[in-house]
Amino acid sequence: MHYLVTGGAGYIGSHICLRLTELGHGVTVLDDFSSGHRWAVTGHEVIEADLRDLEQLRRLLSGCDFDGVFHFAAKSLVGESGKKPVYYFQNNVSGTANLLEVALEQGWRDCVFSSTAAVYGNPTTETIAETQPLKPINVYGQTKRVMEELLSAVHAQGNCNAACLRYFNAAGAAPEQGLGEWHEPETHLIPNILRRAAGDDLALTIFGDDYATPDGTCIRDYIHVLDLADAHIKAMELLHQQGGFYRLNLGNGRGYSVREVLGACEQAVGVPIAHTVGARRPGDPARLVADATQAGEVLDWQPIRDLQAIVESAWAWEQQRRAMAQV
Repeated sequence: MHYLVTGGAGYIGSHICLRLTELGHGVTVLDDFSSGHRWAVTGHEVIEADLRDLEQLRRLLSGCDFDGVFHFAAKSLVGESGKKPVYYFQNNVSGTANLLEVALEQGWRDCVFSSTAAVYGNPTTETIAETQPLKPINVYGQTKRVMEELLSAVHAQGNCNAACLRYFNAAGAAPEQGLGEWHEPETHLIPNILRRAAGDDLALTIFGDDYATPDGTCIRDYIHVLDLADAHIKAMELLHQQGGFYRLNLGNGRGYSVREVLGACEQAVGVPIAHTVGARRPGDPARLVADATQAGEVLDWQPIRDLQAIVESAWAWEQQRRAMAQV
């Protein structure tokens, strides 16, 4: 097979490209490199384009023959989305509409879409299943919900098959293949802990230790990026085999507290990691954990890497990343 991967120079997209090539598939990456990394797509065919420019997309993709599209290209910073809502809707929603228009013109019918748990908003149950109402509390989540609805509407017309995969906290890396997480600014817990452990002069704060959880800190669902990649590929295979439209959660289904994550990082690093405890952040739920039962049944998929494996791969990558940054 030969697939188009939009946003393939980003963190998750680049790991999808890795797994696809390991399985013998051809990959073409489409990225505008506004946040992705050129080093992450070494060895792949690359088309540099902005999804907001429909005529550019038509020109660059005309005549291309893809067996399906993995769609990761989107802006994803929650705080920034609140400050730039027009930009986020233009980039995420209008960009997706343009991509679908070209895909339909070219006859690419199968799309696996990178969605997010942010479409749910604050949880109303212990674990979050696909039946929970969609009430996103930030602009980023709102755009992803609209992107899902757009795909659903196109599918209802009989024009495409799609799987919207909603995941919680992607983490970990593939250091042996030279891939991992590198955001500036970095907003995710595990890489920030490891950057502090590696010597970066940044404040590491646990926001609240008085939640109704076993150790008082917030619980979140972390999943290794390579487990995510395998789920995406299984979703594409499902679309090829039987078509349809799916909305599926991807997660470990257990969740890990902030203190558990910190402890796993300390075990990987081999020394205590300096931190402080601060007040709760407004709007932080005590627990955000996926119910991924449906993905297990529909995709025959389960994550196989635990928290320690996630952290150890991220620590190996952090050391590589720092060496790269010094070159």
